Amino acid sequence: MKEQKPSRKPLIYYGIIMFVVILLLNALVFPSLMELQVREVGYNAFLAMLDSGAVKEVARDESEGQITFLATDEKGKERVYKTGIWPDDTLTERLNTAGVEFAASIPTQSSPILSFLLTWVLPILILSAIGRMLMAKTMGGGAMGNALTFGKANAKVYVEAQTGKTFADVAGEDEAKEALMEIVNFLHDPGKYAKIGAKLPKGALLVGPPGTGKTLLAKAVAGEAKVPFFSISGSEFVEMFVGMGAAKVRDLFKQAEEKAPCIVFIDEIDTIGKKRDGGGLGGNDEREQTLNQLLTEMDGFDGNKGVVILAATNRPESLDQALLRPGRFDRRIPVELPDLKGREAILQVHAKDVHMADGIDFNAIARATSGASGAELANIVNEAALRAVRCGRDTVEQSDLEESVEVVIAGYQRKGAVISEQEKRIVSYHEIGHALVAAKQSHSAPVHKITIIPRTSGALGYTMQVEEDERFLMSREEAFNKLATLTGGRAAEELIFGSITTGASNDIEQATRLARAMITRYGMSERFGMVALETITNQYLGSDASLACSPETASEIDREVVKTVHDAHEKALGILTENRAALDRLAAYLLEKETITGEEFMALLSETENAEKRG
Repeated sequence: MKEQKPSRKPLIYYGIIMFVVILLLNALVFPSLMELQVREVGYNAFLAMLDSGAVKEVARDESEGQITFLATDEKGKERVYKTGIWPDDTLTERLNTAGVEFAASIPTQSSPILSFLLTWVLPILILSAIGRMLMAKTMGGGAMGNALTFGKANAKVYVEAQTGKTFADVAGEDEAKEALMEIVNFLHDPGKYAKIGAKLPKGALLVGPPGTGKTLLAKAVAGEAKVPFFSISGSEFVEMFVGMGAAKVRDLFKQAEEKAPCIVFIDEIDTIGKKRDGGGLGGNDEREQTLNQLLTEMDGFDGNKGVVILAATNRPESLDQALLRPGRFDRRIPVELPDLKGREAILQVHAKDVHMADGIDFNAIARATSGASGAELANIVNEAALRAVRCGRDTVEQSDLEESVEVVIAGYQRKGAVISEQEKRIVSYHEIGHALVAAKQSHSAPVHKITIIPRTSGALGYTMQVEEDERFLMSREEAFNKLATLTGGRAAEELIFGSITTGASNDIEQATRLARAMITRYGMSERFGMVALETITNQYLGSDASLACSPETASEIDREVVKTVHDAHEKALGILTENRAALDRLAAYLLEKETITGEEFMALLSETENAEKRG
């Protein structure tokens, strides 16, 4: 890496600050401090001190209308006094008699040399010393920071595996660990790779949704390699002054080169690595300068010295292509949401630090948390521990984990909520409608739990379905059956009460989203076939979709979505009509119990069906 000359800009900025501070001190503080302490006394006290022989020197100022005199106080120290002028014809004679010296003026200010030293030289020395102390403290990892650390990276440095993390602390990301293990092996034994001519990747980009463990993986790599670990967030490069971000990049790479071999981790790199806009008014802004400096530094250092750049982002589509080319970030390592096996392993890792009861079924919890990230699973274990404490137990049981899953999904129970019997009855039929439609279809996930206890998320009840195993594909039949299940609640309301309520708002939203995806993204519409009519942006942050078709086609898509949801609703209504007796009995049972398990639901359903056959 080319040696960078130290920037003079920070010194200029600090000099301006010092000058402004000294001017303020000279204007507001020092004038009062530099004045000698002058004591005001009455004219009678002046005459008494004159008669006692304490007065040494007198000066009369007609313009100010006062007499200033030098006298000794009761402790024998000379002090300056002042008093007003009174008509007194005998004063001159009394002064002569007392042997007092007549002076033109008595100085009340310090000497000019002393004043200069105190008002300029001393503040400059003090402020310079403070500036050096703060800079040194900040470079050493002190808490005082950004005010005077111009151009300093302020990266957190963990030396010799002080991250406290290894690959044993990371679960559910086996593919990412395997890709990063090669970097660890290179740092351990670079000669093995140099012998064959292989070069260490300069950088690896960790991409994935929030909470999947990208930062944890980076710390684990440093812990496994036992090398210094520099950690800094992309937002820390963004400064108020233009050029400061670039200076921080230079300082970061300078420190890394001094401590090589080491690992530099930049979290949320999309903050400074966004695509450049091609000019205009924002073509030379602070963020772009910082990005250009980062590109330059990554080209300038020798990867064989053992400096590895790791970066993490959940918006890879927004990064500049120059940052992603080989020679900069050579590897792109996906850190995806864990699968069933991964979720179970993550739960077990976090459960090591918690007192768990014997016989905990982590597989059941993993199946109930499909789509959860590692951070959410850690939160589920912690919520279970908190619930165990609230219940007065010192170990976490299976029920605690199951309840914590529901807390994460739907919020806490609203035990104090007052709901009328009629509304509870409507909610009961609504939830049984979902469950019954799901149970009567061949391609639906089994019902795990049904409840009509209100939750803090706003839900008055919910039906939980849990797949028997991990699913990665969904057929058209399965998608349509899921639509029918989502519309089952509204269909039950229409069938029993002859009216509809607002309770199906979330169902409608989910059904519409799924139906639109079937048509525009999955090619499950006979009308449009295998045509992509929608593009996905922000894959890891909500998957925002935008139509890629003409307005006329968009109108046709809307009509197709309405038809698909309508067909699913008609199917659900038909299922519930055929199973009216089971619907009534199950709804009454749920209304009484408020919460039933999937096993209770299926047992009662089978009992009702057998009774109908016998009858």
